Amino acid sequence: MSKNPNLKWLILTLLLVILLAIPGYSWMKKDNWARAQRQKSMLSPVIMVPGSSATTERFNQLVRQLNSKTATKHSVLKIKVSTKGTLSYSGTIDKDDNEPIIVVGFQNNHDGYSNIKKQAGWLDQAFYTLTQNYHFNNFKAFGHSNGGLIWTYWLEHYYSSYANEIKMKRLMTLGTPYNFNESNLKYRTQMLEDFIKNKNKLPKNLVVYSLSGGKNYESDGIVPEASVAAGKYIFQNKVKSYTAMTVTGPEADHSDLPQNEQVVRLIKHYLLEKKNKNLRPPRQANKKRQ
Repeated sequence: MSKNPNLKWLILTLLLVILLAIPGYSWMKKDNWARAQRQKSMLSPVIMVPGSSATTERFNQLVRQLNSKTATKHSVLKIKVSTKGTLSYSGTIDKDDNEPIIVVGFQNNHDGYSNIKKQAGWLDQAFYTLTQNYHFNNFKAFGHSNGGLIWTYWLEHYYSSYANEIKMKRLMTLGTPYNFNESNLKYRTQMLEDFIKNKNKLPKNLVVYSLSGGKNYESDGIVPEASVAAGKYIFQNKVKSYTAMTVTGPEADHSDLPQNEQVVRLIKHYLLEKKNKNLRPPRQANKKRQ
């Protein structure tokens, strides 16, 4: 052992620094690799969230309709998030599919504002895992009914941690009750008040489409039209554009909306990438840009 105590401590300090630096260097190298993979990625998934009481099977018919009469098929990955945050998978993303559909559902798929907050947290757990596994730099989002509420809460409370590297290009909500069952906007639920209070957290480059069903002049049979329309108080003048559309005619009630032919065409025209640019939106859909 050295007779110089200062030399001994210097050597020990250097060894400690080296030992600490090795995992740090390894992590930095891995992080830089992940960033490089993300920057050059061509993957642009469509992530779908169903409404209350619905499972990851909710969009099966919708996907079949999207994949019909087109040379480019969308592969499907389904993720179910348990109440403990564990993820279970079914399906797969095809190697050559740059626009797969990913459906995220929840073991606790019940209604209510408190559950929507929890579901947004579980969505974030699934989303984080997807970003680590697939390294995409942009995506599109779709939410039916409460699925749109879950996406809205996620945008206001979780998206900022990804915004520098991953862009949500477009959000389409379908029959989303931003004011729950209230048909009179004079009465705002706590959820709507909170959404409006936090709207400055929404990404300014986001394009939003809000679709409602027109079974009658007041609702889609379940969700009041005024509740869907309340989305304008959240998104209007806070995102790049906000467009409201009403789907009318047969199969325009709430439960039939995801497989409504007009809705399918609107998804192809507005939500998916420009390879579908020649598809015209259905004439029956009333559109209003706000």
